[in-house]
Amino acid sequence: MTTEKSKHAFSEAKKYIPGGVNSPVRAFASVGTYPLFIARAEGSRICDIDGNEYIDYVGSWGPMLLGHAHPRVVEAIQKAAVNSSSFGAPCLDETRLAKHICDTVSGVDVVRMVNSGTEATMSAIRLARGFTGREIIVKFEGCYHGHSDSLLIKAGSGALTFGSASSAGVVADLAKYTLVLPYNDITAVKAAFGKMGEQIAGVIVEPVAGNMGVVPPADGFLRTIESLCREYKSIFIADEVMTGFRVSPSGAVGLYGINPDIITFGKIIGGGLPVGAYGGRREIMEYISPTGPVYQAGTLSGNPLAMAAGLAQMTELTENPEIYEKLEENGKYLENGLSEAAKSAAVSAHINRVGSMLSVFFTDKPVTDFNSACSSDAEKFKRYFNAMLNRGIYLAPSQFEAVFLSAAHTREDLDKTINAAFEAMKEI
Repeated sequence: MTTEKSKHAFSEAKKYIPGGVNSPVRAFASVGTYPLFIARAEGSRICDIDGNEYIDYVGSWGPMLLGHAHPRVVEAIQKAAVNSSSFGAPCLDETRLAKHICDTVSGVDVVRMVNSGTEATMSAIRLARGFTGREIIVKFEGCYHGHSDSLLIKAGSGALTFGSASSAGVVADLAKYTLVLPYNDITAVKAAFGKMGEQIAGVIVEPVAGNMGVVPPADGFLRTIESLCREYKSIFIADEVMTGFRVSPSGAVGLYGINPDIITFGKIIGGGLPVGAYGGRREIMEYISPTGPVYQAGTLSGNPLAMAAGLAQMTELTENPEIYEKLEENGKYLENGLSEAAKSAAVSAHINRVGSMLSVFFTDKPVTDFNSACSSDAEKFKRYFNAMLNRGIYLAPSQFEAVFLSAAHTREDLDKTINAAFEAMKEI
């Protein structure tokens, strides 16, 4: 296949956009090539500007749980757009979508809509600090919670060292209020609270890590965080921007039976349009302006197009709960097929999966945290990615991102993907 039009488009984009992309991973730098420019998508398929069609496992990085251009979502957007793309004022779908989330997720009494996952996590942290009157936030190595200053922090040399900025432009005095611990390390969490529990405003965690590849929580890890937050009156924040309404009808909190104080949402609740939200117990959420002293605002928050699209997608999922059974079955089918492909080619690989999210790690070690994820052979992944792309399979262009299945993926799609993997594994 030829992708010369995408190559030219990327060269042109670099003249006017930093790096030619509006989000870094899109640059395809880690897989040694240039990005494809997409012209259209429908169901499980996307088509680039050269006319090549691919089975898509990116799904706009997670939102397209029903597949691209789902008729119900498209119709909702069209109807909303006729009445204007934005009001900057309340609309009924804001309340309808908020009610849907509150009715679906246990422990969420009140929801505030924002425009992105980054806004949701940033606001949740500000709320945790404002509610507790404390400053320290605990996060985990390998978990990504958006690009706000408080969260672009990497670990120091030890489990109890404060973080340093992992991006230029992040003030060091702000970074020192973020404590970074190893993901899935229960001992480290207990030690942190034992040393400074009275100073910890909150703990933020991806219940299923999805930004170092898919890494499930260890037994007892999330429960330990919840228990210690209760004991020390800290705020437990579950970042479900990626997993919310994907890994189960009530997200990871429903799947694992945990009870966070605040949950952040995104991706799926917008039906493919920019959106985010954070919600939790009423007593905490009412600390947000205008009912409380913690200020947060957004001119386009609750945008009518995003609310309509999100409500349409969420309603479709609620009315058809069998979608989640299909996603689990197809996820397991794909996992088994990829595992067999690796074995057939005598390639060392570990596949982590939770529901409709999975990652292939080219390593002979189980992947349970950031360090073990980094043991994966990035060069081998690069060759695998390109071999799959050449066979019409569109994967995330990074070892440290997830494969996302949608309800639109068919067994034919999965079989084609598995067959491509059998061939690709032998080339890497």
